[in-house]
Amino acid sequence: MTATTSPHQARPVAGAKVVFPTASPPRRKRDRAGKQEALLQAALRLFASKGYESTTTREIAAAAACAEGLIHRYFSGKAGLLAALVEYRISREVGDLSHKVRPAPSPQQEFLQLVNWEVERMWEDRDFLRIFIPRAIVDPEVATVMNHAVISVRAQAVLERLKHYRVCGKLPREELEALAQSVGLIGLVFGFLRPTVLGHDRLRAKKMAAVLAKVLVRGVDLAPAQFS
Repeated sequence: MTATTSPHQARPVAGAKVVFPTASPPRRKRDRAGKQEALLQAALRLFASKGYESTTTREIAAAAACAEGLIHRYFSGKAGLLAALVEYRISREVGDLSHKVRPAPSPQQEFLQLVNWEVERMWEDRDFLRIFIPRAIVDPEVATVMNHAVISVRAQAVLERLKHYRVCGKLPREELEALAQSVGLIGLVFGFLRPTVLGHDRLRAKKMAAVLAKVLVRGVDLAPAQFS
């Protein structure tokens, strides 16, 4: 028996996280997931090359080899597509952090490797960030997605990793949250703003990020005085 989908179920609100289902019926669900991902990837390429405002939904659909109506059906338009793109990328990056970055032996080393990972991620995401950050300034819905994806989801993933270390678990909640959020802030400044916006040498910016991370570690008593 084939499940049916109502028009209301097929149109998520802008900013809602896109869920790629895997339950039966498999063929139909896989087709939908594949089309959603194709639209997201096409949108990223076109937004990066032409800019958000100059890119049309017709161009995105053509680049993804999909019907234009699917953008409105799945994402409620171009703004919803951008919001879904943010959620999609953040969820993938959090998954990569969990599966590709092994926990370090000590909280000091863990914090440093998390900062290094974030700096590298911001550099890899530079084309995406060029699109997203200016749009978040002028679009409250995109800013809301940014708050949820970056602050709630990404910083929470970092916090959960730090909590596994006894010394981090003893920190006041506010200090632990600040420490987790500092990972993203350092990554943004030294992985994106300095090398991409200000034109600073990328390797030098990365080295400065590592120095700042060591200073922060000492400041919250995670590292001994001789840590280097």
